[in-house]
Amino acid sequence: MPTSVARTRGVRVTDLARLAIAWAASTAALIVTGALLPGFSATSWWAYAAVAAAAGVVGLVLRPALVEISARVGWLAVLLTALLGQGLIMYTAILLVPGIESTAWTALAAAWVSAVVGTLISWATTAGTDDGLVTSLAGRARRRAAVTDPEVDGVLFVQLDGVPFPVLQWAVQSGAVPHIRRWLSAGDYTVREWTPQLPCTTPASQMGILHGTVAGIPAFRWYDRGLNRVLVANRPADARVIEERHRTGRGLLCDDGVSISNLFTGDAPRSLLTMSRVEVRRGSTQTRRAFAWFFSSPNGFMRSLTRTVGEVLKERWQARRQVKRDLDPRVHRDWIFALLRAVTNSLLRDLNTVLVAEELRRGTKSIYVDYVDYDEIAHHAGVFRPESLAALDGLDRTLGSLAQLAASAPRRYRLVVLSDHGQSQGAPFADRYGQTLGDLCAELMHEQVQAVDALVEGLGRAGSLTGDVANGGMAGKLAVRADKGLTKAQRTSVPGGAAEEPVVVLGSGNLGLVYVRGERRWTLQALAREWPALVPGLSGHPGVGFVAGIDEDGRAWAIGSRGRLNLASGAVEGTDPLVPFGSHAARVLQRALMDPEAPDLYVNSAVDPVTNDVAAFEGLVGSHGGLGGWQDRAVLLGPADLMAGLPERIEGADELHRVLVAMLESCGQRASTAFRR
Repeated sequence: MPTSVARTRGVRVTDLARLAIAWAASTAALIVTGALLPGFSATSWWAYAAVAAAAGVVGLVLRPALVEISARVGWLAVLLTALLGQGLIMYTAILLVPGIESTAWTALAAAWVSAVVGTLISWATTAGTDDGLVTSLAGRARRRAAVTDPEVDGVLFVQLDGVPFPVLQWAVQSGAVPHIRRWLSAGDYTVREWTPQLPCTTPASQMGILHGTVAGIPAFRWYDRGLNRVLVANRPADARVIEERHRTGRGLLCDDGVSISNLFTGDAPRSLLTMSRVEVRRGSTQTRRAFAWFFSSPNGFMRSLTRTVGEVLKERWQARRQVKRDLDPRVHRDWIFALLRAVTNSLLRDLNTVLVAEELRRGTKSIYVDYVDYDEIAHHAGVFRPESLAALDGLDRTLGSLAQLAASAPRRYRLVVLSDHGQSQGAPFADRYGQTLGDLCAELMHEQVQAVDALVEGLGRAGSLTGDVANGGMAGKLAVRADKGLTKAQRTSVPGGAAEEPVVVLGSGNLGLVYVRGERRWTLQALAREWPALVPGLSGHPGVGFVAGIDEDGRAWAIGSRGRLNLASGAVEGTDPLVPFGSHAARVLQRALMDPEAPDLYVNSAVDPVTNDVAAFEGLVGSHGGLGGWQDRAVLLGPADLMAGLPERIEGADELHRVLVAMLESCGQRASTAFRR
């Protein structure tokens, strides 16, 4: 057909233009390298141009072999390929071209210097955008696999971790997210708000979204009465335990799906960088192959290195700027966070995009990937701070890149964007009141308590990278050490406390959990008999909005400083403590309290009626977990036809799961579903 022919010719012209630009940039980089590097020279600039051309041809032949061999051997081979692969390609090209003076070592140095110069040229010519990466991935995508059912639409689920609906709404109105704004303005997509359950955390939301249940996950971390220890959802061993309790084999991704950078698999046949599977060998070869391909490309390794270093420097400057401007609220931002931010916001973002591009090329029917950029920065900077909004803009560019890559896939893909929860802002409880929740409970109970409130969410995300390499060798040993460091950070206690203290107090954003160690759940009456000052002392504290538990008749109660609410009947004694938290607060709190895994007491911080601030029981300025602020206001954005006819209110990630399964059914991927529109 004429249209198809024209499109094919257009693609070929574009390919030739890109090839010419890449050749010119490589030639310029080699000329600069020759001027900078002693022992590397050419008789003319034509010789440099010939080497650039030869390196491109040699790379086409040699790089796939290096990638495949290193992916099958292990992570050490991948690292060597990243460090030495381009040097080997460059030296081979030099041997093929007369008029170039170089040794093997100067060729390696030339490859690195050329990569630096090429990265700078690429950054300058693309205005610092991701165009260079997309162009490289698009070239690989044109070698797409054949699929047997191209009439079935694929679905790419992109989770923008922690983005509140009001923040995205403001960003769209201000033009800060141009791709999303353009999609919405054209009417191709619609966006709406959904309400996460309590707790408003990634583990509960992802379990609900991917597996259809939110039961048994009372927080980001909690005391498991049966195991007599604290479970932390972003620790691989614990994530496996949690998922095995809930998986049914009919998760969101069970039909030829793949899970990328998530906590759980959604019953996907393949999982990459997924916490519950990072120590399982399946998928590791594909992850290494993606790593090796990206880092062995001329500018791949240098791109990630320069972006990582740049992210560290940017974070240190932004942290000092907050102090200089005396912004409030704020928390201390140290070098550890700077390094974690660099990993999650540069290396992990690029790797996720590379892995998604590979799945699009293969025609995988459903893909679910989690980008944590905004969430990680907002935790330490605040939900509306410039650096957080810049991360949101970066995610918008990534969505544009993914849409562009999906256009070259062997099947049509529908892009569905969602957040797992929102975020709220405020000074930490300890900073505001001079003591942690663990200190307060110990004081009221006259007991030593085991308090767990270390910041581990970012460590866990970095651990998804280190954990996936834990399959032996040097890299495996490094990963084991990283996991031990994460475990140590997760087991923090108050001075004098020990692992077998009778009371366990945990912080999960502005939601606190109090457990009495043992197999039985304590009622409000039992707590009052043993520690009569505990509930009145907590509910009367100015930093606490309410405490919640069950009585001896199994009824759930929310208790505040001036009254209490029977969550089942709605009867109020005095003043309703849940009024500041919204009309849905009683429903989601009762649901959480009736779960057998719920703590003996939930403790939710107060919310400021003027600033909407909450007080996290961890050292975070942006937090989520409980009620108050925007943490329970999440995003769902998708194609207008798939979004038509959704329920008037989506409350709970398990309800959202049914909505998403219905979308898969509309695309021809499911024969039946529990949710009908």
